[in-house]
Amino acid sequence: MNRIRKGDEVVVIAGRDKGRRGRVLRVSPADGKVLVENINIVKKTVRPNPNTGEAGGIIEQERPLDASNVMLFNPETGRGGRTGFRTGGDGRKTRYFRAGGKEVA
Repeated sequence: MNRIRKGDEVVVIAGRDKGRRGRVLRVSPADGKVLVENINIVKKTVRPNPNTGEAGGIIEQERPLDASNVMLFNPETGRGGRTGFRTGGDGRKTRYFRAGGKEVA
């Protein structure tokens, strides 16, 4: 079970976007990377392709971040929080915030 999943709101804790929040668009557990909406924007040059009608130029796109550089956003505290796993009485595994003990929605 992953600590960070698609759709979670996260806070960047390291790098040039430190302190910014965004929603996770994609998680790649094999690489240990996460793609966060409007975070880690880079400029990329694109060559024109006349066959598809694609114009060339410089585009901006999101690039994946290392999963260790983001923390799950805790709305109760208003900042990033460490998470843990808890097994319920019915045997289901759930995520919870270590500070406060509330389950992740």
